[in-house]
Formats: sequence, C-alpha cells, structure tokens
Amino acid sequence: MQALTPHVYWAQRHGEIYLRVEISDAQVRKTCFGLCDFSKGENEYEFSLEFLKPVKPEVKHKSTQRQVNITVKKPELVWWDRLTKQEKKPLFLAPDFDRWLDESDAEMELREKEEKINKVSIESRVRKDPFLGLKKGFLFMYNLVQFLGYSWIFVNMTVRLFILGQDSFYDTFHTIADVMYFCQMLAIMEVINPAVGLVKTGVMPAFIQVMGRNFILFVIFGTLEDMQNKPVVFFVFYLWSIIEIFRYPFYMLACIDTEWKLLTWLRYTIWIPLYPLGVLAEAVALIQSIPIFDETKLLSIPLPKAIGMSLSFSYILQLYLVIMFLGLFINFRHLFKQRSRRFRTKKRKAN
Repeated sequence: MQALTPHVYWAQRHGEIYLRVEISDAQVRKTCFGLCDFSKGENEYEFSLEFLKPVKPEVKHKSTQRQVNITVKKPELVWWDRLTKQEKKPLFLAPDFDRWLDESDAEMELREKEEKINKVSIESRVRKDPFLGLKKGFLFMYNLVQFLGYSWIFVNMTVRLFILGQDSFYDTFHTIADVMYFCQMLAIMEVINPAVGLVKTGVMPAFIQVMGRNFILFVIFGTLEDMQNKPVVFFVFYLWSIIEIFRYPFYMLACIDTEWKLLTWLRYTIWIPLYPLGVLAEAVALIQSIPIFDETKLLSIPLPKAIGMSLSFSYILQLYLVIMFLGLFINFRHLFKQRSRRFRTKKRKAN
C-alpha cells in the first residue's frame, strides 16, 4: 500500500520549530527527520523534511482528535530564513498562521519570556517579609481612619456652607478643629512610616507637608483666638479636606492591591490646582497673623536686658513664608515626578 502525504503546517521561534500535521485520530509510529510515519485506520501517511540546518534529535509530539503537533528543538537560538534546505518548499508544506510570528515579534516574545524568568528568579531569591500582611493591615486601617476623618470634615463644612452660607466661615474653627487636630496629629505617621521603611516614599516631602500644616493649625490658629474667627480658616480646612478625601482611599485600596482608574486619575491630578491654592490660603493666614503677634508679643523671643527689647515672632513668620514657598516648589516637583512615573508605568503596561 502506498503511503499518503498529509498536509503539514509550520512555524518557528528562535529555539524551536512547530509542525502541525492535519490527520485526525492518527497514531504516530515514527518521528525523526527526515521521515515521519503515521497511521489512521487502514491508511498510512508519511512525509520527510530536510531542514535548513541541523536540529536536536529529541522530537516531541502530541496527538489530538484533529491533528498531530510536533516540536523540534534547534541547537541554538537562531532565526531561519526558511524551513527546508531546498529553496522551493514541498507542496504539502504551508505556514501555520495560527502560530506564525515575524522575526521582530518573535524576538519581543523571547525577551518577554526572559524577563519573566528573571523576575521569577529574583523573586525566589528575595526573602518574603513575614510581617507583610500585618504591615498592610496597619496601613489600610491608618488610611481608612484618615479618610473617615477628612470625609467628616468635608461633609460637615459643605452642609454648613449650604445651610448658613458665608456665616459658616466665621465659626469653622470651633466646629471642625477637634477632628482636624486628631487627623493632623495622626498624620505624623506619614513621616514615621517611610522613615522605618513601611512605605517606599521620601521622608522629606512628607515632613514638609505634615509639619507645615501642623504649624498653621497648632501655632497660627491654635494659639491666636483672633485668627479662629477669620474666614481664611474655612478655606484652609476645606482645601486640605478635598485633597485628602481622594488621597487616602487611593492608598487604602493600594494596600489590598486594588485600583479604581477614576480614583487614580483624581489622586494624581486634583492636587495640581488645589495644592497651590492650599499653600496660598496658608500664606494669607500667616500674613493676617503677623500684626497680631506683633501686638500681643506672643511667642516673642526675649533678648538681653541691655538691649531692652524682644525679637518678635513675626520675623520668624516672615522667614517661614519664604520657606513655605520653597517647600511648595520641592513638593510640587516631587508630586509631578510621582504623577509622570505613575502614568508612564500604566501606559507601558497597557501597551
């Protein structure tokens, strides 16, 4: 009985050749190159190929109900211009477009595999942190508490603004201060967390923001009763709360490896107008407090009796104004880098 020749489809990668033989329910009797034998019922099939270059002797094959898949290993990672030594391909041979890749696409696939292997290798060598779950739990609860605190502040101020209008400006401090004190005292953890390695962010930007806010809250508003009834308190507290009701839930969800695209965009975008406005409101509060400190001599630094005067705290406030705007520049630059890095990473993953 004369053996029949099946249809054979081929594709390659840098290290392998894939052959797909169109025979359903076939039994493989022999696979070597150049000759492959198959049988199906009473029919026998065979084909032979003389490859362009030598291949490894080990040949893997797998039969399914519809076809036989054969994998042949190349001795080295190299791309072949064609499959067979003879330039004119056999009539039974055709490209397997289901697995076909151009050389550039195959190189990209190979690189991705190598990167994945290297990543797994590195991860296997890095010792897993036994306290990772505990750390994430702590950070989740911290961000949750801060989110609830600032949400209460924002909602309370918004409702009072709709009900009382501009009259709500003048008693903001007496209504909101206790919760704001709590949130800003707790915010000191944002300096401690990166310092002890709980989070991978810089210590200095967090220090500038937290200590700057606490200076305004505890020193300017907290020590001067005349400042507590001024409308600027409303604007400072309101701008702080708007920023934080988006920042804290973003970090909270990050602790459980969850991301909402809209929240991510808001967290990295809404601060662009609000952060400078917040610093501007803080600067207005400082400027308004300077004559009060001059008049009351509160927190003034006494000088030797021979001089017969004291150093007004207002001079320190004027110096602080300069430092505050310098801090705005440093923090703004840091936040912009974070934003660019975040969206550049997301774009690379999407591609």
